[in-house]
Amino acid sequence: MTEKIIIQKRPPKSPAAAGILSGIFPGSGQLYNGEPAKALLFFIIFAGCISMMPHGPQPFLPLLFAGFYFYQIIEAVQTAKEINRLALVANGVEVSEPTAPKTMKTEVVKSAKTGSVFWGIVLMALGAIFLLGNFDVIDYDRIFDFWPVIVIVIGLKMIADYFGRKNN
Repeated sequence: MTEKIIIQKRPPKSPAAAGILSGIFPGSGQLYNGEPAKALLFFIIFAGCISMMPHGPQPFLPLLFAGFYFYQIIEAVQTAKEINRLALVANGVEVSEPTAPKTMKTEVVKSAKTGSVFWGIVLMALGAIFLLGNFDVIDYDRIFDFWPVIVIVIGLKMIADYFGRKNN
């Protein structure tokens, strides 16, 4: 009687390694995942946040920095998981959910890319404002008086997206 030995391939990317690398140095988890352009962008954002810190007492900048720092770690982990999921599907392996019964199999389907240019425009506007502030064209104190406008714009965008999906 011969026994079958099943050797499972190691996943292409380790989510833990991607998260740890991103925690040590922002952008390195994205580089590990094979996304050099995103890694460079995250490093530039990280360097920009660090360079803006000594410009005075601004409560918004440390929050922005902390939010970006944790975002890039989570993004690296999620990207590594997605790479592993897509590798399993590409190899023809059916993936079942851990809570599903053994008889019920589910397919991993890559979600369709849906989005808008809104977040790109927001980031470009923030970059332009901070750049103008660094060159003393505008005053940071004046900018931070109007930070609630950002929350209002994001809320309006979410409402527009909701009604846009409801009409489709």
